[in-house]
Amino acid sequence: MTKYGQAFLVGLQSNLVYRWNFAVRSLFWFCHLLVVFILWGAAYAGNPSIGGYSFSQTLTYFVVIFILQFFVGAFNEDYQISEDIRNGLINQFLLKPINYFAYRMSVFAAARVVSGAFGILALLVALPFVRGYLDLPHEGWRLALGIPAMGLTALIQFSLAYCFGMLAFWFLEIQGFVILSMAVETLLGGQIVPLDLLPPAAFNVVRFLPFFYQAYFPAAILTGRQGLDFALQGLAIQAFWAFVLVCLAEAVWRRGLRHHTAAGG
Repeated sequence: MTKYGQAFLVGLQSNLVYRWNFAVRSLFWFCHLLVVFILWGAAYAGNPSIGGYSFSQTLTYFVVIFILQFFVGAFNEDYQISEDIRNGLINQFLLKPINYFAYRMSVFAAARVVSGAFGILALLVALPFVRGYLDLPHEGWRLALGIPAMGLTALIQFSLAYCFGMLAFWFLEIQGFVILSMAVETLLGGQIVPLDLLPPAAFNVVRFLPFFYQAYFPAAILTGRQGLDFALQGLAIQAFWAFVLVCLAEAVWRRGLRHHTAAGG
């Protein structure tokens, strides 16, 4: 594990060099939060609740969603992996006793530490403006289950990004696939509308898809939108999807190597 610890430290140093990228992302977070405040404020005008939730509870949900993305979101790992393949940099990992998935996961974890720190900083700056609208539950089990849910969410997000990055073994550009994936994740991950506002039939279908666990599920636990029984069932499904996607990532890696021509690097 020492080599992956070193990869984590190198990734940490690299991300600290480009810390302004995270600072700019934090600025966009403020803009996004302002848009959410305006749109949902208009939706709640004259309505004390929507779907059984007050404006404060809905705004709290989106604040938690945004902060979670700083800690677990795979922002550009797919592009980095595809560049390694296209430029031949992947070749060095074929000649050394290094698991590429574990290496990229270490770099991903380092990036999330830096972006998470900026996310907390952004929240502290915004707190004086949104404090009166935050409505977080206080049950201790929510934090106890929310933390492992966040960890599994990070693993799911990274595994999906890893699989899309591996498409560079077959395609020259993966941008179209990534954009399509982001659109689906944004919609079915609850980043536009809380998924519990969907019709019950649609919600019961979406909850069995991996996208459900990329953002909505940990946020629903932490903000009180789902109860204990649902959280325990969801953790089991989330762990299943994390296992499936890690296995899929390994399968795509092995399959991709059959098509790889080791030139450059």
